[in-house]
Amino acid sequence: MVRSGTLILSVAARLLLPLQLLFSLFLLLRGHDEPGGGFIAGLVASGAFALYLFAYGGRAMHAMLKVSPRDLIGVGLTLGVLSTLPALWQGEPFFTAQWWTIPLIDFKASTPLLFDIGVYLVVLGSVLTAITALVDNDREDDA
Repeated sequence: MVRSGTLILSVAARLLLPLQLLFSLFLLLRGHDEPGGGFIAGLVASGAFALYLFAYGGRAMHAMLKVSPRDLIGVGLTLGVLSTLPALWQGEPFFTAQWWTIPLIDFKASTPLLFDIGVYLVVLGSVLTAITALVDNDREDDA
């Protein structure tokens, strides 16, 4: 693994990445009841991956992410659109929230949660696409 940052940045990135991702999941899951949601959670997650990118480089970040940021955008948009279908199937107005209880784990799934997950993935993919493009462009200018 080629390190492109300093020792302090590298250690901080390794320590902060899991904490930032956990915090982004916390923001995502509490977003439909209190402040938070897919947008801010996606920004926090992209900040975590950006920190890792600056510390270890683009190859290391892509190896850890294992998915192209552009694919995240597509999956997020698909989830956002799919979250509208249950209301239509129930004969209710477009974007009416639907709730399902999963009794084994006492969890309430909902279409707003699906929509928030879609927003999360779109924001994460968009920000990472922009940041990696800027980093790649900067490297081309240095060469």
